[in-house]
Amino acid sequence: MILKGALIMEIKRIGIAGAGTMGYSMADIFASYGFDVTLWNHRKPTLERAKTLISETSRDKIHYTTNLEDIAHLDIVIENVTEDMAIKEGFYESFCKMADADMILATNTSGLSINALAQFVTHRERFLGMHWFNPPTLILLIEIIKNDETCQDVAEAVRDLARTIGKKPVIVNKDVLGFAANRIQLAVVREALSLVKKGVVSAEDIDAVMKYGLAFRWACIGPLETMDFGGIDTFYHVSSYLMKDLDDSHEIPTLLKEHYEKGELGVKTKKGFYDYSNGKDKEATERRNEKLLKVFNALYKTL
Repeated sequence: MILKGALIMEIKRIGIAGAGTMGYSMADIFASYGFDVTLWNHRKPTLERAKTLISETSRDKIHYTTNLEDIAHLDIVIENVTEDMAIKEGFYESFCKMADADMILATNTSGLSINALAQFVTHRERFLGMHWFNPPTLILLIEIIKNDETCQDVAEAVRDLARTIGKKPVIVNKDVLGFAANRIQLAVVREALSLVKKGVVSAEDIDAVMKYGLAFRWACIGPLETMDFGGIDTFYHVSSYLMKDLDDSHEIPTLLKEHYEKGELGVKTKKGFYDYSNGKDKEATERRNEKLLKVFNALYKTL
C-alpha cells in the first residue's frame, strides 16, 4: 500500500527500468504474481533479448517499451540501470521531470549511497533502495534501504510489496556503505582471504568451512541466534582473545588484488580461485543452481 495524499492506494502497476539480468527477472517475478508490469530499456535489442529469457507464463503479461513516459505514471518504479553514479543521475534527471509526484521510486543499487542518489530525485521522501540478490528467483532476501528523508510508510509499503511476492525483506534504517548483507559478506571474505594468503588453510578448505559448517547452520539460524544457542558467555570469552587477532586491514585484500590484476575474475573469465576452462564454467553454474534449488525447496518452499 502507498500513500496518495491522505488516502491509501494499493500497489498494482509496477515499472522496471533496465532490462538486464536483474530487471527482466524482477519483471518475470512480479508478472507471475499478477501485477501489471512494464519493462523499460532505452535499447530495443536489450528488451528483445529480455523477452526471450522471461518465462513463457509471464512473457505476454508484461508490457515492453523504450519510451520512458510509459513508466512515469505507475505506482512504483524500480530502477536497474548501470551501476554508475553519473548514469543513474542522468536517468533520474530525465525520469523525475515526467514522473507522478505520488509514485514510489526505488533503486536496486548493490552498493551506491542511497543518500547520494537521493540528491538527484525530486521527491526524496518516496525514494529508497530495494536491493535484490542474484539469482533473484531463488534468493529470498531483499534489503530496503531508507535515505535520510524516506517516509517510514513508504519503506513499509515496499516491504509489504516484497512479502507479497514471497520475499523476506529487511529494512535498513540508515544508509551505510554496503548496507547490511555486503558488509557482513565482506567481513567474512576479508578473514577468509587472509587465512588463505597466510597459508593457514587452502581455498578449497575455506569454502568447505563455510558450506559444511557456518553457512549450513546460518541457513537455519542467523549469527545472533547462533550466539544465543552457543551461549553469549562463550562468545564473550572467545571474543576477548580472538578479536584482536582477526584481520582488520582497511585495504583491498592482497590475494583479491592479485587475481584482479591478472584478469582472473572468476567464472566469466574461466579462471579465479578455481579453474573454469573446458566447459567447467557451465558445469559449475549448473551445479550451483541445482544446489540452491535443493536448499530452497528443503527450507523455504512452504514459507
